[in-house]
Amino acid sequence: MSNVTTVQSVDRAIYILEKLKENPNGLGITELSVTLGVSKSTVHRLLMSLFKAGFVKQDPLTDKYQLGLKCLELGDVVSENLDVRKNASPLLNELSFKTGETVHLVVMELNEMVYIDKVESPETIRMYSRVGKRAPMHCTGVGKVFLAHLPIDEVEKIITEKSMRKFTENTLITKEDLYAQLDIIRNRGYAIDDQEHELGVKCAAAPIMDSRGTIIAAISVSTPIMRLDSNKFNYIISEVLAYSQKISESLGSFLTFN
Repeated sequence: MSNVTTVQSVDRAIYILEKLKENPNGLGITELSVTLGVSKSTVHRLLMSLFKAGFVKQDPLTDKYQLGLKCLELGDVVSENLDVRKNASPLLNELSFKTGETVHLVVMELNEMVYIDKVESPETIRMYSRVGKRAPMHCTGVGKVFLAHLPIDEVEKIITEKSMRKFTENTLITKEDLYAQLDIIRNRGYAIDDQEHELGVKCAAAPIMDSRGTIIAAISVSTPIMRLDSNKFNYIISEVLAYSQKISESLGSFLTFN
């Protein structure tokens, strides 16, 4: 199949989903064929692909097609990400004020970490980061927090797909070392990135849970090691845990992380 044909099929599939959104009672193959301006066989092929993926369903009484539960699932993910950012925003500011360091709110997308909010440190020396930036999972605090709360088969899949690239001398590059650290993270409730992704930067991260006890985001406090001593970093850890709990509670979680 050529690239042009593939793009055309994707465009038509999106168009079908848009039309089904506008017609909650459903549409039949003939109606979609006329609206789309293509043959019934083409519409049927596209619908079958969407049906197998769960994006559409067929009413057994009318034979008409409607949006499937997969669309609801995707909508829930988007809604959760919007909710967690809205609920977390004032607390992220508090956490940055109390620690004097940069705070990030991060979610997982396509087996990577994506920064969806940030509060900059008031200090002159800061780390480079931006909302929308992507980062690997195996060598970041937020990434390891997520991995610690995922099923082992999913962790295996992520490691296989993304590999364990070495960024610094501190980066974990074997599954055995990573799994041992994930056990520690699960037990203590937080993760540390000790110059594993970027030299000179250390961070502490903790999970954000929803009402079902599922991890949906993570927060971290990052700081240049030149500003750290053991007392300050222990304080940062305690505050990260406290604020991850507060944000989770604002989303309906009743879990105690530590």
